[in-house]
Amino acid sequence: MRLRLVPETTSFDFFRHAKVTFGASAVMMVLSVVIWAIFGLNFGIDFRGGTTIRTESTQAIDVGTYRDAIAPLELGDVVITEVTDPTFGPDRNVAQVRIQAQEGEEAITPALLQQVQDALRTVDPAMTFPEVQSVGPEVSGELIISALLAVMGATLAILIYIWLRFEWQFAIGAVVALVHDVILTIGIFSLFQIRFDLAIIAALLTILGYSINDTVVVFDRLRENLIKYKKLALREVMNLSVNETLSRTVMTSGTTLIALIALLVLGGDVIRGFVFAITWGVIVGTYSSVYVAKNVVLYLGVDRNPPKDPTAGTQFGEADA
Repeated sequence: MRLRLVPETTSFDFFRHAKVTFGASAVMMVLSVVIWAIFGLNFGIDFRGGTTIRTESTQAIDVGTYRDAIAPLELGDVVITEVTDPTFGPDRNVAQVRIQAQEGEEAITPALLQQVQDALRTVDPAMTFPEVQSVGPEVSGELIISALLAVMGATLAILIYIWLRFEWQFAIGAVVALVHDVILTIGIFSLFQIRFDLAIIAALLTILGYSINDTVVVFDRLRENLIKYKKLALREVMNLSVNETLSRTVMTSGTTLIALIALLVLGGDVIRGFVFAITWGVIVGTYSSVYVAKNVVLYLGVDRNPPKDPTAGTQFGEADA
């Protein structure tokens, strides 16, 4: 006996309230942009600049104890991570303490650095600090530009791929859905002022990949059904395609969310922002695959008459994914 989260055959009308769902998505995107403009993003050290202190200790590292020792100094954004390496012996415990640039300063001053080191030595008097590095605002600005280019480049590559494999209507629908996912993710990070750093950029790129994967699966089924049901209205063919892939969508998203929620609850502070971004991205990505990408294709329409030249426009249509 197999467990079924979704019946084998479903007939949900996903486009019954197409104007409402698509309108809600548009409103959420506008609100996200407004919130972003008003509150901005809580940039982490990667984008704001700061100082990284490398520590070495003979005692096992307890990130919470390190954080409690530094907390009275009120340094703002502090990220503490343990560094692991197979070459390290049991008496060599290494950590990185990253402290945001203080107001009016490119890096923490020597006096403040000494206070940080003294505070950490209360945890282990024999602690050493073999390396101290600072990231100024210039480098941080370059990282922001690189991050934007990474997201834009990935979106453009996806646009070209979908255009070649399917039709331009599918490409526009897929990219609108991806932009929807990214803007809503940035909006929620701005609303709750969750730390935004390079790890979140990695999460955004992961969201793009996850969302387009689900979209392409439905697009593939839609293309097959457009050939199979030539007299059926486009809306009905799209509904059929979404229903036929619904079980796969629910199973994929559900199992992914189980793992992500476990990480979100038990993973600790270091990866919480990254995991939250991907969790949110899986939810909005699954939603946008049905209620954004497909709505755009429905509104644009699809030319269901094959071109006179069978190699024109869809020469990559039979390529393996």
